[in-house]
Amino acid sequence: MFLYASLIVFVVYFVNVASGAFWDRVFLGDVGEMLILFTASILFVVAIIKKEADRKNKDGS
Repeated sequence: MFLYASLIVFVVYFVNVASGAFWDRVFLGDVGEMLILFTASILFVVAIIKKEADRKNKDGS
Protein backbone atom coordinates (compact mmCIF):
# COMPACT_ATOMS: atom_id res chain seq x y z
CA MET A 1 0.00 0.00 0.00
CA PHE A 2 2.77 2.46 0.91
CA LEU A 3 4.67 1.56 -2.24
CA TYR A 4 1.67 2.35 -4.43
CA ALA A 5 1.11 5.61 -2.54
CA SER A 6 4.76 6.51 -3.11
CA LEU A 7 4.39 5.77 -6.81
CA ILE A 8 1.26 7.92 -7.10
CA VAL A 9 2.89 10.85 -5.30
CA PHE A 10 5.99 10.55 -7.48
CA VAL A 11 3.83 10.50 -10.61
CA VAL A 12 2.25 13.79 -9.46
CA TYR A 13 5.75 15.22 -9.07
CA PHE A 14 6.80 13.93 -12.50
CA VAL A 15 3.68 15.32 -14.20
CA ASN A 16 4.36 18.72 -12.66
CA VAL A 17 7.96 18.72 -13.88
CA ALA A 18 7.02 17.43 -17.34
CA SER A 19 4.25 20.00 -17.74
CA GLY A 20 6.72 22.73 -16.82
CA ALA A 21 9.24 21.45 -19.33
CA PHE A 22 6.88 20.90 -22.26
CA TRP A 23 4.06 23.43 -21.79
CA ASP A 24 5.62 25.96 -19.42
CA ARG A 25 2.74 25.47 -16.96
CA VAL A 26 3.28 24.15 -13.46
CA PHE A 27 0.73 23.69 -10.70
CA LEU A 28 3.27 23.41 -7.87
CA GLY A 29 5.94 25.89 -6.90
CA ASP A 30 9.42 25.09 -5.64
CA VAL A 31 8.28 24.42 -2.08
CA GLY A 32 5.38 22.29 -3.30
CA GLU A 33 7.71 20.21 -5.44
CA MET A 34 10.06 19.74 -2.49
CA LEU A 35 7.23 18.62 -0.22
CA ILE A 36 5.84 16.21 -2.82
CA LEU A 37 9.25 14.67 -3.45
CA PHE A 38 9.91 14.45 0.31
CA THR A 39 6.53 12.73 0.81
CA ALA A 40 7.28 10.23 -1.97
CA SER A 41 10.66 9.47 -0.39
CA ILE A 42 9.19 8.97 3.08
CA LEU A 43 6.43 6.70 1.76
CA PHE A 44 9.01 4.66 -0.16
CA VAL A 45 11.19 4.23 2.93
CA VAL A 46 8.19 3.20 5.02
CA ALA A 47 7.21 0.64 2.37
CA ILE A 48 10.71 -0.86 2.27
CA ILE A 49 11.00 -1.03 6.07
CA LYS A 50 7.55 -2.63 6.34
CA LYS A 51 8.40 -5.18 3.64
CA GLU A 52 11.67 -6.02 5.41
CA ALA A 53 9.87 -6.45 8.75
CA ASP A 54 7.28 -8.73 7.13
CA ARG A 55 10.06 -10.83 5.61
CA LYS A 56 11.82 -11.13 8.96
CA ASN A 57 8.58 -12.20 10.66
CA LYS A 58 7.95 -14.75 7.92
CA ASP A 59 11.46 -16.23 8.28
CA GLY A 60 11.04 -16.42 12.05
CA SER A 61 14.17 -14.48 12.94
